[in-house]
Amino acid sequence: MNEVAIKTQGLVKSFKHTEVLRGLDLEVGRGEIFALLGSNGAGKTTTVRILATLLKPDGGAAEVNGFDVVSEAEKVRRSISLTGQFAAVDDILTGRENLIMIAKLRGIARPREAADGLLKRFGLEDAAARRVGSYSGGMKRRLDIAMSLVGTPAVIFLDEPTTGLDPEARLEVQKSVRELSAGGVTILLTTQYLNEAEQLADRVAILHEGAIIASGTPDELKKLFPPARIEYVEKQPTLEEIFLAVIGKSREEAR
Repeated sequence: MNEVAIKTQGLVKSFKHTEVLRGLDLEVGRGEIFALLGSNGAGKTTTVRILATLLKPDGGAAEVNGFDVVSEAEKVRRSISLTGQFAAVDDILTGRENLIMIAKLRGIARPREAADGLLKRFGLEDAAARRVGSYSGGMKRRLDIAMSLVGTPAVIFLDEPTTGLDPEARLEVQKSVRELSAGGVTILLTTQYLNEAEQLADRVAILHEGAIIASGTPDELKKLFPPARIEYVEKQPTLEEIFLAVIGKSREEAR
């Protein structure tokens, strides 16, 4: 593994009498896309909120970019960005105005230049002057991720970024995630979609009832299952292939 960007040891968290995290051990390498896979209630969002300094753990330790999430919370916050399950954008402002606002809040020297650069990077130049309320779900999500990049954070947490999106919008967001990783950003992604984790992640951890029960590359995890019986049948197209054919896009164009 590369230099460690995110690390937890024995992380514990309870709400009232419900134990949500039960000794979570996790390591994410710098520049890696790491998917935390689990069903609702598995502890994914709680993990992200602790790593983003929004919650304090009841026990154990966690570091992000070498900083302790409890004793060095401010340093952690300066080096990360968080995109939650729903786009945190202002529908009344334009796309450019949303980005300029965040740039000013983060003390960026040239906020308009920073905004224009991100609009271009995420293919939102043509919609920059439109109110965000008129954007599609995929465009809002791309703007949300663009806003999280203001100030060039070293680590980005994406908490179920494609939840509630239609298939085309989901593909748009997945393309953006790949581009972020290619730029050297460390990404911790939580998702319920197995195919999303398989397509995006360098490594995957399966979180179940507050503990990681398996981790590794997608190929390594596949080897945990017994080999399937080989049957010679005509290959059927996937739903994704069918969808792209209907809208007139190839898989490569969508990505």
